[in-house]
Amino acid sequence: MNENNALHQAIVVVALGFLALALAFSARAALGLAMPIWESELGWTRGNVSNVAAVALLVMAAISPVSGFILDRKGLRFTLLFGLIAVFLSCVVISIAESVWVLLIGFGVIGGVGFGIIATHVVASAVARVYPQKVGLASGIATSGSTAGQFLIVPLIAFVFASFSWRWGFVGIAVGVACLIPFVWWVPNDKPAKVPNEASAANDTTDFKSTIKTLLSTPVFHLLFWSYVICGYTTTGVIETHLMPYASFCGFKPIPSATAYGLLSAVNLLGMIGVGWLTDKMNRPLLLGCIYIVRGLTFWMLLNIGTSYETLLLFVVVFGVVDYSTVPVTASLVASHIGLKVMGLTMGLLSAGHSVGAAIAASLGGYFFDKDATYDLIWMSSIALAIIAGTLVFLIKDNPSVKKGNLAMAG
Repeated sequence: MNENNALHQAIVVVALGFLALALAFSARAALGLAMPIWESELGWTRGNVSNVAAVALLVMAAISPVSGFILDRKGLRFTLLFGLIAVFLSCVVISIAESVWVLLIGFGVIGGVGFGIIATHVVASAVARVYPQKVGLASGIATSGSTAGQFLIVPLIAFVFASFSWRWGFVGIAVGVACLIPFVWWVPNDKPAKVPNEASAANDTTDFKSTIKTLLSTPVFHLLFWSYVICGYTTTGVIETHLMPYASFCGFKPIPSATAYGLLSAVNLLGMIGVGWLTDKMNRPLLLGCIYIVRGLTFWMLLNIGTSYETLLLFVVVFGVVDYSTVPVTASLVASHIGLKVMGLTMGLLSAGHSVGAAIAASLGGYFFDKDATYDLIWMSSIALAIIAGTLVFLIKDNPSVKKGNLAMAG
């Protein structure tokens, strides 16, 4: 493949991955926006809805390694198509829900499957395969769709919720997903090419069980995995599920709350692209560890927000820089220290851990609020855990020769 063809493939994969993530993550964020509405309109408690979110995250945890393995075997076209159909069906079912049980099926089960496939680990792995020369920057741009779409789409969803109904908001997301599905056929090179010069015998195997066994014996995998579990707790679990309900609890109306969330997403977009660029330039474990520690410190602002909208805006700006910016760094470390050939499965396992951590936080946040009418414990636990995650990744060695493409199963 010549350089122009490689660049063309990278552009298509980045663009479609960006748009798919934008829609899927907006659907996920809409749950938090709808939670106070469902509480007042349908009598569903925040604990009940939080548990639905936790079920979705557990389904995502189960699906993520499978979706990564399917990506390694079948390619991005097949994987995206299946995931987008699941997200579409999820939004349709949610739009007609009259009980928490229907919401559980629509968001928790069907949505969990779709969100586990239309996920950053799938897009980052696909980008790394087609454009390994600048994996940090390219994956940073592609996976920033997880936040960029929310910058534009979540405030629009809030407007539809306020002006029409929450049901029409989910219908709108479904229509957007349906419009994207035909473009999946633009994805080139459906089945991934073999990656030459993989140094480890473990990277040469295509057997699911033996690959997992090898990964579990690799120290760098454990350091990345457990830090990613905490990453899920401190992002998807507490922020995606509970930030907008917390803003409502503090007295902020839906549109200002959604605007703050949109601002977080906009800053997150810049953070992911900026960190993706830095990933190709500097010591990656140092960069990733600092991201985790700064993220932890930002939760102190949420503990002291009171009724100050300015403090909420300050939080979303600072947190936005270090939110999903872990993705391009982690993807780059997986590509260099574990290998491209099993990157889909590896990132899928990391994403599974991310979802488990998020599920724990989502459930605990709802439990603490229903019990004590406060989110303080969930914010304090996030501070401590994020600092632990930063400490873990500081233990990874960043070998410059590995960064240049010596794709070995490194420790």
